[in-house]
Amino acid sequence: MVQIEPLEVSLEAGNQADSALLDDDGRPRRTGTFWTASAHIITAVIGSGVLSLPWATAQLGWIAGPAVMVVFGGVTYFTATLQAECYRTGDEETGARNYTYIGAVRAILGGANAKLCGIIQYANLVGTAIGYTIAASISMQAIKRAGCFHANGHNVPCHISSTPYMLIFGAFEIVFSQIPDFHEIWWLSIVAAVMSFTYSGVGLGLGIAQTVADGGFRGTIAGVTNVTATQKAWRSLQALGNIAFAFAFSNVYTEIQDTIKAPPPSEAKVMKQASLLSIVATSVFYALCGWMGYAAFGNAAPDNLLTGFGFFEPFWLVDAANVAIAVHLIGAYQVYCQPVFAFVERKASRRWPDSGFVNSELRVGPFAISAFRLAWRSVFVCFTTVVAMALPFFGVIVGLLGAISFWPLTVYLPTEMYIAQRGVRRGSAVWIGLRALAVAGFVVSAAATTGAVANFVGDFMKFRPFSG
Repeated sequence: MVQIEPLEVSLEAGNQADSALLDDDGRPRRTGTFWTASAHIITAVIGSGVLSLPWATAQLGWIAGPAVMVVFGGVTYFTATLQAECYRTGDEETGARNYTYIGAVRAILGGANAKLCGIIQYANLVGTAIGYTIAASISMQAIKRAGCFHANGHNVPCHISSTPYMLIFGAFEIVFSQIPDFHEIWWLSIVAAVMSFTYSGVGLGLGIAQTVADGGFRGTIAGVTNVTATQKAWRSLQALGNIAFAFAFSNVYTEIQDTIKAPPPSEAKVMKQASLLSIVATSVFYALCGWMGYAAFGNAAPDNLLTGFGFFEPFWLVDAANVAIAVHLIGAYQVYCQPVFAFVERKASRRWPDSGFVNSELRVGPFAISAFRLAWRSVFVCFTTVVAMALPFFGVIVGLLGAISFWPLTVYLPTEMYIAQRGVRRGSAVWIGLRALAVAGFVVSAAATTGAVANFVGDFMKFRPFSG
């Protein structure tokens, strides 16, 4: 065991760097590139949310559904470019680094905005971990159910509890959570990104095949209509939240940017390029999967394309896609939890700088095991697993997370930071445009949150906790 000196670590920073290999801030040299940043972003963006897009499109119909998807994709990319400008305070190549999202907000805006960012960002990250646990267990459960349907017929209930699969997923996450930071999980992000394209491609292919077999597109201009006006409103608003969640990654954006090697070119330039590639690629996949899924199933589209059993055959292909989902979510869980892990461990290192329990670690390959890291991260994974077991509402959780976090994390804080960072003149065209975007984002986020909460309450009233 080695006693290490405490320091404020970013997600990129290792704990035993050679002093000759340091960046301009005295921290271990960053080695991230356009490709590793793109892999991290794709892993964060293409998640289980893609599988709920046919359902979301069904709630909105053929006109509003695609239009909303295009708008959310465009807004996400635009605000990501603003956020990239705020990694360094001042000059984009020599200014002081902001290692985390909350650090950037604190340095540029300060005060209440930093508190708002911290509360919502970390609540969203924890919520996403819970949502990914639910999604992974549903995919693993679907593999077992697909075999049952194939053997016994499609009309057999084949009910299987999701609880054992949540425990399996949690066990994997306890192991992988001992990887200390973003720099060490680059390979896991690449595997996860490949898996995300794999299952998205399977969903797309099956949607196209079903549409061809049906002889045309299903669906309507107005979307689902066989519900009451109130249900239509709530579902449409939840669909906005689902789409927002599918594009969200601002809560880990700055942390990913902190892995990129020092200029030239500037981290902002590299991150913008990585964002463009990632969001264009994911948007194309989202459009194809969401729209072809809706074309295949119309207004009866399930809330999860590959686990809601819109497709029964070929069962082996559906199984392969669900394996890919589970593998992807193992990596995505780590991407979203690293900021939470780093925050707590940084606080502990400051509080107990001489503690071997906190600061001593044993490195084994990509893993860095310390008594505190093992205990704290294991407790965190157990917590998210237990909550997921109690509330396994995949579609509703997705909509709620997306709705609550979209405005503050994706729209408001990036625009406010950019205005302050670049000294945008009050009353100028740019200032008015950014303010208008923030107002519009707030209206959409508030409406989507209302719908998601209504649907969550409805599902919660019908569900008995831990009965999944």
